[in-house]
Amino acid sequence: MDSESTIETKTDPIPASFDIIARQDAQEGEITAIRADVEEVKGRLDRVSRAAARPLLDGGTPASPQLKGFVDGYLRHGRVTELKSMSTAVPADGGYAVPREIDAMIARQLTEISPIRALAQVVQTGTSGYRKLVSTGGTASGWVSEGAARPETATPQFAEIAPPSGELYANPAASQAMLDDAAFDLETWLAGEIAVEFARAEGSAFVNGTGVNQPMGFLSAPATLDVDGARAFGTLQYVASGDATGFNTAPDDKLIDLVQALKAGHRQGAAWAMNSSTLAMVRKFKAADGSFLWQPGLIDGQPDRLLGYPVVEVEDMPDVAAGACPVAFGNFRAGYLIAERSATAILRDPFTNKPFVHFYATKRIGGQVMDSDAIKLLKIAA
Repeated sequence: MDSESTIETKTDPIPASFDIIARQDAQEGEITAIRADVEEVKGRLDRVSRAAARPLLDGGTPASPQLKGFVDGYLRHGRVTELKSMSTAVPADGGYAVPREIDAMIARQLTEISPIRALAQVVQTGTSGYRKLVSTGGTASGWVSEGAARPETATPQFAEIAPPSGELYANPAASQAMLDDAAFDLETWLAGEIAVEFARAEGSAFVNGTGVNQPMGFLSAPATLDVDGARAFGTLQYVASGDATGFNTAPDDKLIDLVQALKAGHRQGAAWAMNSSTLAMVRKFKAADGSFLWQPGLIDGQPDRLLGYPVVEVEDMPDVAAGACPVAFGNFRAGYLIAERSATAILRDPFTNKPFVHFYATKRIGGQVMDSDAIKLLKIAA
């Protein structure tokens, strides 16, 4: 009896082991099925995300909820409850900051219309009181022997500039019927209208601005014949044309003098600035061997060149006349500073001029000559 019971005890776990294996197989089958379902869901999500990121048929990209809420809610219908879809609120001004897509579009068109903005140094500020320190002399140094004492060197000299600024505004209008029409591309129209108006005003100010409630243009800075190191900080150098009413008989010599008056370090990245009327005259200048000083760009998109440096047409530059400075040459990125607040504010006004809805856009912009050694002028003078 004892032996039989012992044998039965040894063989009892065998059927149980088969049950464990069967349950493990069933669990593995369920896990495999779950993994397959997960992979299928992932595939569907991936296809949906790719479809959402795919460009539209017209070449654009889907508008963000922020932009759609701002355009449809506030600009079209004046819903102030759309505050959550705007990037920044300006309660003191009663307006709302433009969403990122529209603000970027405005800046992009400004660069194409206003060439000085593309040439100069642009900084984004949070307030209108922007200031910058400029080192006017560098740190002094000296030579000593190995065991000699190290006397104190001269203190570096600094100058402070505070670009004069003003509030630039545009006030385009659209009828309510146009806004109610879903086919009317409000975003493109508004950005285009503001860009054209801003570019016209700021392009003139960066060149001829007085500094009173607007930027100070580089042609408004004082200018003298004194060379670098002999002028006061902030004063530009000009080269006389040699004729009181226009260019002299050897204009190529004066243009070369203007180039060489600029420091070698600033000539890397320098450009010419003149309007189309002056450029028409300059394009006809020839060297002693009969070759033209002006050379067209050899590749599409490359600027034309004068004496090896690119030429930028700035229509706000003056024409050739007695006492005028129709030609500027320099490194404008080092020589001129544009300080602007990063956000463009828009106030929707449907009451002042019914049935039109005005969009009052404002932006604070300042500008001033930063390094007076980096820009040279050609003045029509004997």
